[in-house]
Amino acid sequence: MVDYVQMHASLHPTRAAVTDLTFDLAWTYQELNQFIGQTATVLQGLGVEEGARVACLAKNRAEFIALQFACARLGAIFVPLNWRLSGEELSVLIQDCTPTVVYADDLASLLEHAKAVVADLNIQPIDGLIAKCGLVEPAPCHPMSPDLPSLMLYTSGTTGKPKGVLLSERNLTENAINFSLLGEVEGGSHLLCESPMFHTIGMVASVRPALFRGAKISVSDRFLPARTLARLSDAELRLTHYFCVPQMAVMLREEPDFNADKLRGLTALFTGGAPHPAAQIQDWLNDGIAIVDGYGMSESGTVFGMPLDQTLIGQKAGCVGVSSPRVQSRLVDDEGNILGAGCAGELQIKGDNITRGYWQRPEETAKAFTEDGWFRTGDVLLRDNDGFYRVTDRKKDMYISGGENVYPAEVEAVLVKYPGIKELAVVGLPDEKWGEVGCLFYVAEEAITLVDIEAYLTEHVARYKIPKQVQKISAIPRNSLGKILKHQLRDEYSVGV
Repeated sequence: MVDYVQMHASLHPTRAAVTDLTFDLAWTYQELNQFIGQTATVLQGLGVEEGARVACLAKNRAEFIALQFACARLGAIFVPLNWRLSGEELSVLIQDCTPTVVYADDLASLLEHAKAVVADLNIQPIDGLIAKCGLVEPAPCHPMSPDLPSLMLYTSGTTGKPKGVLLSERNLTENAINFSLLGEVEGGSHLLCESPMFHTIGMVASVRPALFRGAKISVSDRFLPARTLARLSDAELRLTHYFCVPQMAVMLREEPDFNADKLRGLTALFTGGAPHPAAQIQDWLNDGIAIVDGYGMSESGTVFGMPLDQTLIGQKAGCVGVSSPRVQSRLVDDEGNILGAGCAGELQIKGDNITRGYWQRPEETAKAFTEDGWFRTGDVLLRDNDGFYRVTDRKKDMYISGGENVYPAEVEAVLVKYPGIKELAVVGLPDEKWGEVGCLFYVAEEAITLVDIEAYLTEHVARYKIPKQVQKISAIPRNSLGKILKHQLRDEYSVGV
């Protein structure tokens, strides 16, 4: 498979490729290509070979990109870790992926728990990578194997156990094609990546399309509303594409310095990760700015996307768009019958963009696919007569809070040990600021406060997974088979707990 960084280094050696806005670093395509080769040499010196895992626990930075491409050239697997997780949760991931080396920034202290349970864990400071690369020659650049996994993104499962989604260079390139065409990414485009690179929005939907098209990508450590707005408004930066979750888009509009006139140079703002209210979309359109919703997941990257035509966006506000050019999609009922327009059903997808499975999870992998090879998304969508899709429900209990997927099973597994709780259920409820937040419903003799729950969960789960509401009830509703009826709790308490 063609290494498109190497290709652009030959075609456009002096064209700007990557800028790190946090560390004031800039690489041309020629410089990026050389640094990737040098990074591969450094990794080889640490014992990284085909199939090995290279983990990284750090905020966004340019070295992320070099590490992922270097792994691809070596046939190794890059594993970016979610720095929002607790030390205990990260330890589970480290034990699962057994990395040859872990690169970390000042977040390395989160790995203390992992060091206690994983013998000889090799942690390298990412701050020293550039200096080490300056001492070595680039590794020879051989054609990359298209179907070897080169990236693993962890996503939580309904059982509460994390799953490593394996993505190959073929998967990543197909995703780059899909978003480039839907999002109109061109050689002169300039993308700003502030979404964490442990997310598909960061590494897959932002980085890969930019480098595939020979465009420029600027990397920033995180989203800060005032700073981000200033960058998007900067006529000298000339940013064209920006990914965010709907809550971030709202925060941008709430900034005192918000000036729509300064944002009209953007090709579009792209939102995903959570449902986007039609009224909020219309606010941007009224200002003459295209805000484009879409649908994707770690296992597939971009599946649907809205066109950049503002008239169509307004007419179809609330939709997630049409199928990507390299994705097949169908909606089916509970019996597997294919449904037509106007009928809601589970979305199933097929294409070279889709993962072949999960790291060391053969049973989970088998469950994820139908007998004829379609991936089961677990989401319920509806297609209109024009081919536009709309998300109507999720078959799984997962909810999305501030763009982060939260699986109640993870939180419930910790809370079952809380003293005094007889029964419990964690349910996602609508929230004006975060889209959805968790609510803990519990049965107990004594009342439990939110402060109590926060203190108990802080050491065990990421902060965004901690419920924001608690509700004492007399009994957890169940069906005749004993299954908790979470939809009943959601319907009854969705208006102001």
